[in-house]
Amino acid sequence: MSVKVRLGIMMFLQYAIWGSWAPVLAAYLQNELGFTGVQVGVMYSLLPLATIISPFIGGQIADRYFASEKVIAALQLIGGFLLLFISQITDYSTMMWLMLLYCFLYAPTLALTNSIAFINLKDSEKDFGVVRVWGTIGWIAAGWALTGWRTLIVSDSAKGFGGDLLFLAGIFSVLMGLLSFTLPHTPPKKESASPWAFVEAFKMMKNKNFLIFIIISFVVATELMFYYQLTSPFLESAKIGLSPKSVPAVMTIAQIAEIFVMAILLPIFIKKYGLRNVLVLGVLAWPLRYIIFAIGAPSWLVIASLALHGFCFVFFFTAAFIYVDTIAPPDIRHSAQSLITFATYGIGNYVGAFFAGWIQDYFTANGVVNWTGVFIVPCALTILCAFAFLLFFKEEKSAIKV
Repeated sequence: MSVKVRLGIMMFLQYAIWGSWAPVLAAYLQNELGFTGVQVGVMYSLLPLATIISPFIGGQIADRYFASEKVIAALQLIGGFLLLFISQITDYSTMMWLMLLYCFLYAPTLALTNSIAFINLKDSEKDFGVVRVWGTIGWIAAGWALTGWRTLIVSDSAKGFGGDLLFLAGIFSVLMGLLSFTLPHTPPKKESASPWAFVEAFKMMKNKNFLIFIIISFVVATELMFYYQLTSPFLESAKIGLSPKSVPAVMTIAQIAEIFVMAILLPIFIKKYGLRNVLVLGVLAWPLRYIIFAIGAPSWLVIASLALHGFCFVFFFTAAFIYVDTIAPPDIRHSAQSLITFATYGIGNYVGAFFAGWIQDYFTANGVVNWTGVFIVPCALTILCAFAFLLFFKEEKSAIKV
């Protein structure tokens, strides 16, 4: 089996795990378990919180001490069995603490899987998008598997579907752990001069352009949580009216669009327009989607606008990881990827989870959410981010000195 194929399967399972629970967790917690909006916000903040802390530990271990594929295998196997247990929990406090533990196991693998791909691909700028697209396919497969389970197997959904989304994630995680032993051997760089790679990665922010890039990436990441956290309740609300059975599959429209954008458009646009302009286009796609959400009608247009997530995510976040790989010194690539993960999936998503929850509560009266008011907020903020990129950010063409 070729390296590209193994890396593709790795990405498939890595994002099938996340895609099993993240898109529909809010609806499950609110509609089936009766959690409050604040409690849902806390649950969605756990993975970002873990991402703030654990990727630096995982990056440090993989950069200096153990082979990356073995680190991933251990984390995914333990995390998978933990998810299978959490799927049976309905108490908020117990679930919150167990999910926090799980998130500390899963978070380091986000950066480590990217690093393994970048290191083992001959031309990362050309091939990373093609490999990473299998992560999107995995996310889609998880959504359709969940809808298929709920439609074909669960005969009585009057009482809800239980923790099926977490159980499915656990199965994918165990499979990922087993697969990781077959990944390309990626040993630590013990010969590197610095004993603390993540400290060196932080020093990259002495570069003005990179600092601007990190700050704006953080702001955009806060707005990502409006999509992850609020879309499933929005689609199931009276305003749109989708059934809980269909929502997991419907939300994969976003990832289907990602496949086209990542595999075909991203390499073309990077080559023709450069990473800076690709990042700007990615940011501009966000307010377009959110203004459609804010209008909320007709329903078919709202559903169709989910496809804009392909441009939002790929042209910004995937391009951001490629950009970091091109400018990071070779001996701290793991930790440089951890740094951008820290700024976006970590602090950005953590702040965004609470911010999105607070905005939803602010625009809720007598149990009815004013979705127009909710989605105008991320629309305005992402427009400001696009202007900031155009005015202040200049693309680096070579590795940043630290």
